[in-house]
Amino acid sequence: MNSKESMYSWHLSLRVDRPVEGCNVRPHAYMYGKKLDDRELANGHGYNKVCRDPPPNHEFSYRWFRGPPVESCAYEGCPRRTSFSPHEWSKHALGGSGCSLQCVSAQSSLYKATFCNASCFVKAWKTQYTVQGDIPQARNSTPIRRRTASYGDDDDDTRSVGSTNSARSGNSSNYNPPGTPREIHTPRTIDMSGYNSEYGGHSEEWVEISNAQVYIPQADDIGRKLKVEAAAYSVESGELLMHRVVKTDLVLSRTPDPEKRNLITAKPAAGGGARFRIVTYNILAEIYATQQQYPYADLWSLSWDFRFQNIIREIVDVGPDIVCLQEVQADHYESHLYNAMHEAGFEGVFKQKTRQAMGMTGKVDGCALFWRRTKFHLIESYSIEFNELAQRQVTTVMGLNPRSEEGASILSKLSKDNVAQLVVLELAQQSMASRTNRDPINQVCVANTHLYSNKDSPDVKLWQTLHLLQELETFVMARGTNLPLMICGDFNSTPDSAVYDLLSRQQVHPGHPDVNLSEENGPNVLPDIMNITHSHTLGSVYLSVLGEEPKFTNYTQLFKGCLDYIWYSTQNLRPLSAAPIPDESALTRHGDALPSTQYSSDHIMQISDMQIFLSGGGR
Repeated sequence: MNSKESMYSWHLSLRVDRPVEGCNVRPHAYMYGKKLDDRELANGHGYNKVCRDPPPNHEFSYRWFRGPPVESCAYEGCPRRTSFSPHEWSKHALGGSGCSLQCVSAQSSLYKATFCNASCFVKAWKTQYTVQGDIPQARNSTPIRRRTASYGDDDDDTRSVGSTNSARSGNSSNYNPPGTPREIHTPRTIDMSGYNSEYGGHSEEWVEISNAQVYIPQADDIGRKLKVEAAAYSVESGELLMHRVVKTDLVLSRTPDPEKRNLITAKPAAGGGARFRIVTYNILAEIYATQQQYPYADLWSLSWDFRFQNIIREIVDVGPDIVCLQEVQADHYESHLYNAMHEAGFEGVFKQKTRQAMGMTGKVDGCALFWRRTKFHLIESYSIEFNELAQRQVTTVMGLNPRSEEGASILSKLSKDNVAQLVVLELAQQSMASRTNRDPINQVCVANTHLYSNKDSPDVKLWQTLHLLQELETFVMARGTNLPLMICGDFNSTPDSAVYDLLSRQQVHPGHPDVNLSEENGPNVLPDIMNITHSHTLGSVYLSVLGEEPKFTNYTQLFKGCLDYIWYSTQNLRPLSAAPIPDESALTRHGDALPSTQYSSDHIMQISDMQIFLSGGGR
């Protein structure tokens, strides 16, 4: 072989998230190659380099199998012997253990017994006794052996039946380029007979249950393992290129229903019109739900398919009429959220952040606003892009060239891609005369936003809040000054911030540190302090009802604080109730912080019942 020639070794990667009842399980399969440098091989210094060439044109087929019942833990006192709740199988419940243990001491009565974590093994070891007799030399006398309990068993690949090139093969001769004569394989004909499970059981105990790409575990799957077979076939010839089989962890049951959130009722007042329930919730977009950001959470509990089921149940369970959501991923709005909310009786609109998709279509978050169809009709929908307002600020208000050094610097500081939504909703149950007149007392304007998150940029958040309020002034005044207004969202600002000051007091104290920043913070983007004001008379729902803001609406290991609010116009709306934020003991019952198996976002949903004032009504 010529020294310039190279060999390619194609590999098949297959990973499966932990399966949970009712949640989509998607195999993550792809082909990749490694290039073997023959010149280095000839010199005895062979090494692999990632192959930059694309793999052969291929498509995948899948087969799913359900395994036999498996004893999850040999310790009789272990709750995981009878319960497969995600709460019991999280790292939090396992004491941080990420692997199971097996006793391999042939002298012990626990020989070959498997335990779900070290604690159960220690407890069981106290009950074990020594078995008399010869010990085969082949047996290892070490008390325990760790066994990985993550997302599939890599050992399966070495036993893949019918594979011409497994993920561990290193010989490119196993693959023939397109056009080379070879045996043509019919898809989904791989023989599973003789395939023995490392976990006990024989091939006949594995039952084929689906050949779809995505599988949704059912009640019959709980407490068993699944096996998925991925086979890559040549698009041109239909030949089987390679094949791999992996097993999953035990299938868990669905998460228990969310705990009920009791509402605290405000002091009653005379008069009043229509009532409605409104919630605001940052649901944590998948692009931010990473193991690096939340190392205390299980990887499978961070997956969108698992979290979505919890989030949608949590939202629907509280029976809202208006739902304001932040960190809604664009592709998930289309594929999951809108359909689920529509089936639950809601209509909605979505506005993604201004930035372009992050690598793949739809991988950008935004805001979504839903309303119950039997309660409201949509009259008007409007969106705000703060990047566009920044452009207008630089060119029109400040008279700067956006390409100049000063103009570009201000634009760079203010263009953070955040957005806001505005809708005008009209009560569905009203007279035709009122509907014709568009009486504002039968309407409500709702704004939903997610402000910039960087804690070192309080002036940018204040600038965004000021311009949001100014846009709302123009919007509301053009439709009548008596239009009830609600502003909801994740403001990324605590109650001691200038943002909170502006919303609650219509102005900011001149000495506030958020408006007295050093030059290191970059160019000044705020107007004179006397011009940082607005005409809305706003109240905070939680402050009005509970007497104080929550201690936290965002609860992670790195930060715990109040960032989310529901604001309302005090002259024509009043809060009737608010749901207190669960205390820390409740939030940490199934995890060190949020997100956890119980709470699938790092934020906590806020809930309030509101009432529109009628003429003559009191506060």
